Amino acid sequence: MAFTDLLDALGGVGRFQLIYTALLLLPCGLLACHNFLQNFTAAVPRHHCRDAAKPTAAATNNSGAWPRATVPLDQFGVPEPCRRFMEPQRALPNPNTSVNGEATESCKDGWVYDHSVFPSTIVTEWDLVCEARTLRDLAQTIYMAGVLLGAAVFGGLADRWLPESSRWLLLHGKSQLAVRNLRKVAAMNGRKEEGDRLTQEVVSSYIQSEFTSVRTSNSVLDLFRTPAIRKVTCCLMVVWFSNSMAYYGLAMDLQKFGFSVYLVQVLFGVIDIPAMLVATAAMIYMGRRATVASFLILAGFMVIANMFVPEGLQALRTAQAALGKGCLASSFICVYLFTGELYPTEIRQMGMGFTSVNARLGGLAAPLVTVVGEFSTILPPVAFGATSILAGLAVCFLAETRNTPLVETIEVMERRAREGLSKKDARGKGEEISLQQLGASPLIETI
Repeated sequence: MAFTDLLDALGGVGRFQLIYTALLLLPCGLLACHNFLQNFTAAVPRHHCRDAAKPTAAATNNSGAWPRATVPLDQFGVPEPCRRFMEPQRALPNPNTSVNGEATESCKDGWVYDHSVFPSTIVTEWDLVCEARTLRDLAQTIYMAGVLLGAAVFGGLADRWLPESSRWLLLHGKSQLAVRNLRKVAAMNGRKEEGDRLTQEVVSSYIQSEFTSVRTSNSVLDLFRTPAIRKVTCCLMVVWFSNSMAYYGLAMDLQKFGFSVYLVQVLFGVIDIPAMLVATAAMIYMGRRATVASFLILAGFMVIANMFVPEGLQALRTAQAALGKGCLASSFICVYLFTGELYPTEIRQMGMGFTSVNARLGGLAAPLVTVVGEFSTILPPVAFGATSILAGLAVCFLAETRNTPLVETIEVMERRAREGLSKKDARGKGEEISLQQLGASPLIETI
């Protein structure tokens, strides 16, 4: 008997689990807000060089009132953000033109920012523009590194803070407290009589099968020690890393679309709702492997195809990017379930934790890939699209888990993998013999 059988007897997914799930929605929602916060806290407003000779209040508060005598215009008729005239141009032939060929210099006295949309960002506070613009992306990398470190440090401590973790209490010899908590769960689920009949001996009998798993599987090396588990782990490392890198690389650079950042963020958030519904239906009817692979490959091609959309068609570029982000969100949703079903019970939590670390690494790498765009604008979309397609191909090497029972131990999984190879060999030999027998037929020879 497994511990899950005991939980089913106490109401399964009842009122207790629903209440705790609802309470967890708030911190999960706040976490999503933090992950995408830099779209606003690190937004880059319009800016131009400050006039050292005469920093007027109008120029300080609004970059629209740019001093034409000191700041040249670029090819689009917009004030240059990183250059200024070395000598003021007192007479300009037209209010909308600027003198060409005059000597310019960098913004030695700082910048004037447009605060009409973003009153204050880390860019305006620390002047992360022009030569220092790559530091803006580095800020997101530092944030993701903090997420990775926090998960490693506080993830293990979280198990000791949860009073409902009766399995952890039993595995650590605190059966009396575990029984007390399980009785509370039974009472909230309307199974008070079943809870009252619980004793330390009864509860311990359900957990005996898990003691061996805990003692024999206590190292991350278990994820690489045997062939079948090693193949699953290596493929999932690629999938989680690539999915996360492409997802955050696409969702953390909204200003490039030329629309309101707030509007694009709403669009990118709303697209996740139908993405979840489509992903759920696809997993049920198509299977896990085909669903994850299809979404990843489709997202990769969308990201790469977006490079060839003209700059003037910003609406099309935004819509296509939103669809790509929706595909990546769908694959993210599916891969959580797929990973849990691929690993055997005794190392499932370790496998989920290890592969999710690779997702954090992917989120950490995404801003660094964006920095490469300073040297070549095509490199970031090619990198995000190619890694997504690579991840989709890696999924094809994994086994389908739809309508198959969960594997309990590494030994069973390895045996199942060997039996699968044996069946393929036997089927291949059978087809070969069958074709040899049919070879004598004149009809077959004619065909």
